[in-house]
Amino acid sequence: MTMKVLCHCVSCHILGLHLLSAVSAAEPGLRGGTAAIDITPQEWPLTLRGSFFPKPAKSAHDPLHVRALAFENGNGRAVIVIVDLLGISRDVLDDAKKRAAKVTGWRTDQMLIAATHTHSAPSSRAEGSAPQVAFGKRLIDSIVEAIEQAIASLQPALVGFGSDNVPDEVFNRRWHLKEGTMPLNPFGELDKVKMNPDRKHIVKPAGPTDPEVCIVDLRTRTKKPLGLLANYSLHYVGAINIGERQVSADYFGEFARIMPWRLRAMSSQNFVAMLSNGTSGDINNIDFHGTRAPRQPFEQCRIVAAKVADASWRASKGINEYRADAPVAMLQREVHLEWRRPSDALILRSKQILAMSPDEQYKLPRLATSYARRVLSQAKREGKANCLVQVIRIGEQVIVSFPFETFVETGLEIKKASPFKRTFVIELANGSYGYLPTPKHHKLGGYETWLGTSKVQKDGSEILKRNLLEMLSELHKMK
Repeated sequence: MTMKVLCHCVSCHILGLHLLSAVSAAEPGLRGGTAAIDITPQEWPLTLRGSFFPKPAKSAHDPLHVRALAFENGNGRAVIVIVDLLGISRDVLDDAKKRAAKVTGWRTDQMLIAATHTHSAPSSRAEGSAPQVAFGKRLIDSIVEAIEQAIASLQPALVGFGSDNVPDEVFNRRWHLKEGTMPLNPFGELDKVKMNPDRKHIVKPAGPTDPEVCIVDLRTRTKKPLGLLANYSLHYVGAINIGERQVSADYFGEFARIMPWRLRAMSSQNFVAMLSNGTSGDINNIDFHGTRAPRQPFEQCRIVAAKVADASWRASKGINEYRADAPVAMLQREVHLEWRRPSDALILRSKQILAMSPDEQYKLPRLATSYARRVLSQAKREGKANCLVQVIRIGEQVIVSFPFETFVETGLEIKKASPFKRTFVIELANGSYGYLPTPKHHKLGGYETWLGTSKVQKDGSEILKRNLLEMLSELHKMK
């Protein structure tokens, strides 16, 4: 009897969403919808993939979510989905999009799905151990459900755009060092810069930062908060784990939990806040000059989240106009990049390293065995990297996506060259292909450029940037 009542209630709720959407469709102008689905693992242990030496987790510190915002105006449609994961494989996303398209009638090229890049989350694939298979299946189901719910809940809406800055939590992590202090890289060579070096050796950072926090603020026609998408160019923050490792959505999840309080939307059942990762391939949260007080596990995640939430609140307070007629448009391209290929000499060296005894390997540069495996894996790649890039226009705000951990310089260049008043970039969207250094940074070397960390041709960032700027120009001309 209880199950029948429950099923009846769920059916009524879904029917109610579709009726609301049908009634709202009669009203012209912008419509917006939201969804948030809990994807916290239910089966353990699960391997956390955010390090060279993956660790198992047996519990969650805080929940993981799939969050979605849908926008529609006339024939213009876009749904943006942010998932609390390290990265999501292209084939997993393609499957989820096809299923969502079949259920909703929206095309797959009207969907952007991105990972936050929390390092405290399992793989996106439904393969391996039973807990991982269960999580992977649940993940795809939840992405489809989030898209379906966001679209089904579309209602007449207003949208505004704003930005503010949080400069004191972003640091370029690639550094030039004092002469004679650069260690050998895993390939037995000397780079010109190093990621996260010993601070007593640092001279100057190898690049800039981007402190901007951008927001898309979605409201009901009565100006009540409905949804908020924020963007900040900062890698994961992480936690000093004491004892067992735990699953966590990092500062992205904490931001989503506290943002309703900033906008006084605590009692709203529909309000969804979500934070996307900007161009943070060379940016992290380590202050190389200052010394922070010791932190409790996960405390720094809360601190950063609060600052980004405060900046989002300030950005929202500065919005002078919320528009009901904001146009919505979306374009995408499939760009084919060459995989980087190791030389015959490097393949031979890698095989020799893996054939060494543990004592011999211990004498090699740090991570030499890890990169020997990566080199051999890279040598087996076939075809090309099929990279999906997208641009979304919502009013005078445009959103650009990369399926890479993209360097901050690339993001800043796109913002500067964009024909739109406001532009921000979401990385690790529609796939996860590793790091995307600029040609300049490939010449400097360092972790982000190593073969196996960087997987596509060295001018890949320029090719994708050129395509995206062409798409922005085309989008700007559309009415």
